[in-house]
Amino acid sequence: MKKIKILLLCLGVTLASSEVNGQTKKGKSKNPALFINAVYEGNDDVYNKIPLNEGEFYTPILQGCYPDPAITRKGDDYYMVCSSFAMFPGVPIFHSKDLVNWTDLGGVLDDVTEFNPDDSGISEGVYAPGITYNPHNDTFYMIVTAFSGGLGNIIVKTKDPMKGWGSPIKLDFGGIDPSIFFDDDGKGYIVHNDAPDKGKELYNGHRVIKIWEYDLENDRVIPGSDKIIVDGGVDITQKPIWIEAPHLYKKDGSYYLMCAEGGTGDWHSEVIFKSDSPKGLYIPAPSNPILTQRYFGKDRENKVDWAGHADLIKGPNDQYYGVFLAVRPNEENRVNTGRETFILPVDWSGEFPVFENGLIPLEPKLKMPEGVENKTDRNGFVPNGNFTFTENFASDKLDYRWIGLRGPREEFIETTKKGLEIYPFETNIKEVKPTSTLFYRQQHRTFSFSTTLDYKPKSEKDLAGVVALQNEGSNYVFGITKKNKDYYLVLEKNKWPNRHGDIISDVIASTKIDLKNPVKLRISADGDKYEFTYSLDGNEFKNLGGTVSGDILSTDVAGGFTGCLLGLYATNANDIQPE
Repeated sequence: MKKIKILLLCLGVTLASSEVNGQTKKGKSKNPALFINAVYEGNDDVYNKIPLNEGEFYTPILQGCYPDPAITRKGDDYYMVCSSFAMFPGVPIFHSKDLVNWTDLGGVLDDVTEFNPDDSGISEGVYAPGITYNPHNDTFYMIVTAFSGGLGNIIVKTKDPMKGWGSPIKLDFGGIDPSIFFDDDGKGYIVHNDAPDKGKELYNGHRVIKIWEYDLENDRVIPGSDKIIVDGGVDITQKPIWIEAPHLYKKDGSYYLMCAEGGTGDWHSEVIFKSDSPKGLYIPAPSNPILTQRYFGKDRENKVDWAGHADLIKGPNDQYYGVFLAVRPNEENRVNTGRETFILPVDWSGEFPVFENGLIPLEPKLKMPEGVENKTDRNGFVPNGNFTFTENFASDKLDYRWIGLRGPREEFIETTKKGLEIYPFETNIKEVKPTSTLFYRQQHRTFSFSTTLDYKPKSEKDLAGVVALQNEGSNYVFGITKKNKDYYLVLEKNKWPNRHGDIISDVIASTKIDLKNPVKLRISADGDKYEFTYSLDGNEFKNLGGTVSGDILSTDVAGGFTGCLLGLYATNANDIQPE
């Protein structure tokens, strides 16, 4: 059915003008912005000072906003998913043969008629997925909480993640952070975070973990089978907060429940429980937490923090590994790169698993699994460490690192022999609607992001350029617009004083420019210091607006759960007035 629906949609696009999310697709009467190329270059000091030796690889394995990882395995194939919030497509998915070298497969929820975050705040949408392979029916299951379109908790299935996924199936339970587990006898169970029973909340942040039996034939939880298996956390007398992100495992006949605890900030941790039955009683390990960074000095070198929200997998040579989220703050302790996906080996030689070196300050590199070659940033594998990504938009298939926000990128882009055309929507970056912006995640503290733009606005409502965005109310816009008969380059800061106030927009600087040739635009940062520069001759760059703070691009200032996104942007709803 899904393939038929997509085919009909495609026919509709071909035979008539289509509207998706209320926007006219690639309106040919509009004035497209031509982006001739784009270059992202990361140059973090940690990777310059700590280069890789033979037999080593870097962690995080996914840099930038790829939080809440979950992982599964079929044979020698590993699949990993992450949160995407209102980014589109939803739930990015990656494949590996060895846990070191990963390829990007795009997004699981890639049909906007089935997952449509068009009116979602950037930190809403969809998050905290689980992914599990069921050997009893040779099927992969991805389960997730979707805060868009009234979906709630959903599950999708496939026989082969390389070939796409089925349609979302709504599940009849509340709460968040679900994951699914299949026992040796073929029975299915779902565990998730939820609120305590009505009237039993003891303190702010008090949560519980529930389990349901799962009906595989009808893809639903079995009514009345739910049970609270963890109340509060490891020790409820200590008022632990936000027990969440549960995953269930079975080893040597016993059941292990691993959860995050402490909230997804500087008290984040990973804890584990054990039981003789999937439905409990679950006893916490005496050595909890088994992963955290909360006990160490705030000024430690190459700081990694907020570690937690993990999942376990048996890797090469039967060595266990754990993937988890953590952050790499800058010198102002801000997290502009967002929550990233890290990996560590796990020692499960004893009764309980323990993340190796997960209870000391995390290091930026690890020893390779025996027999594995580091191929990152080669042959289509995802890069990490310092790297340069150059895009001339010549390929028929746009790299999956380029994403949309609140809707598919295909609705406003078109590749041509000259470069990428963006057909502007009549929405601007401050609106909680799909915007005609092609985004790339910030992946380093020190980076540059540049593009060559060929564009002449026709009116003051037209603007094209680049953006650095944490959310709709916390961003910088750097672009070309028009005032009277003149063209201007403008830099605007949009700041949300609080979630209940209006966005404050401030034109930091503007300058009249000559548009005889394409203009080069560049965003660069060194930690918290961001600069916006331009070149009219292709060589000499000039600064506009001086050095500005990246504070509004960080979670601790802007709120929410995402990192900074760097975008190629065009709009017919510009409200920036040059000064």
